[in-house]
Amino acid sequence: MAPLVVMTEYDEERHKVAVEEMERRCEVGQRGKPSLVTDYLGDPICRVRQFPIHVMLVAEYGGEKEIIGVIRGCIKTVTRGNSVYVKLAYILGLRVSPTHRRFGIGTKLVEHLEEWCKKKGAKYAYMATDCTNEPSINLFTNKCGYTKFRTPTMLVQPVHAHYKPISSGIAIVRLPTRIALSIYQKIFANSEFYPNDIDLILANKLNLGTFMALPKKYLSKWDPKNGILPQSFAILSVWNTKEVFKLQVKGMSPLTQACCVGSRLLDAWMPWLRLPSFPDVFRQFGVYFLYGLYMEGKYASRLMKSLCRFVHNMARDDSRCGAIVTEVGQRDPVREVVPHWKKFSWAEDLWCIKNLVEANKQDGIAKRCIPSDWITSRSSASMIFVDPRDF
Repeated sequence: MAPLVVMTEYDEERHKVAVEEMERRCEVGQRGKPSLVTDYLGDPICRVRQFPIHVMLVAEYGGEKEIIGVIRGCIKTVTRGNSVYVKLAYILGLRVSPTHRRFGIGTKLVEHLEEWCKKKGAKYAYMATDCTNEPSINLFTNKCGYTKFRTPTMLVQPVHAHYKPISSGIAIVRLPTRIALSIYQKIFANSEFYPNDIDLILANKLNLGTFMALPKKYLSKWDPKNGILPQSFAILSVWNTKEVFKLQVKGMSPLTQACCVGSRLLDAWMPWLRLPSFPDVFRQFGVYFLYGLYMEGKYASRLMKSLCRFVHNMARDDSRCGAIVTEVGQRDPVREVVPHWKKFSWAEDLWCIKNLVEANKQDGIAKRCIPSDWITSRSSASMIFVDPRDF
């Protein structure tokens, strides 16, 4: 009799060491090519731990219960636009051991996680992947019945050795959590994926604050307690992902590494040149994730750029923060304003979605169910709220 593959929930005492070892094998890139390695800082379930409802499933193989695959998932309630809330599952962190691929392990992990999500009341499930990740896209769209849904833009800005100047005519204000919550409720009420537990996100220890930029001439006239927003302002929040996981680039040539070191030295010695130095990504580094980005008014673009510079300077004072990252909708006006390096950003991150309630199977192959609901609709709002816990 062939050894069986059993799906079970992650148990830290039994599975931690084996899961970490399997994921290290999965992180190894192609020989001679650079790869980005993720270190979960000794907590394989850290990426979903911030959600009240979360799980990690592991695939055990044979009598020795070898770990050959993992998948993570969480449940949250979000808007699908126009203040309509739905219960949504987010699927992430799917890994299958290189020696056990092409045997349907990934499909089984997704199916078992979907069943878990449905039992928790989720109506929809979605996942995010790089638009060039053909194996992942094929698995979810061809085998698991997901539909390509939204294509937000990922923007990455390395942290330089010098500080970025901020105009003397612009004020940067750190908002109290209560005020930040009130503003977000107003500006994101009709956007997609806005979570109903935004209060927990803003109060989380990983949240470094919510900041607003406005012209100083408006500062004395603006009273945040009356609920009226300034005539022109920009707002964003900062999430400290480096306390959850760290990244490291491996496989780069010695010449490339030397060039990066040289750029940092030159930037540090002659900061007035404002050279775009390259951070030390060949050691472990963390990132700040920007979320809740919004701007309006006559000076909106200048104010958002100033906010991003302010966060860059925060990161500059954090020795282990190597980059600032954000993700926004393709039609979001802030997309054209946020500073980033095109080489490290990508215009289309792919989100795929599935209706768990109406999806069905026929002859063992998952069929897409195309109801006249969220999946087939085009959002009237230009903004997508990207939950920092998803990153």
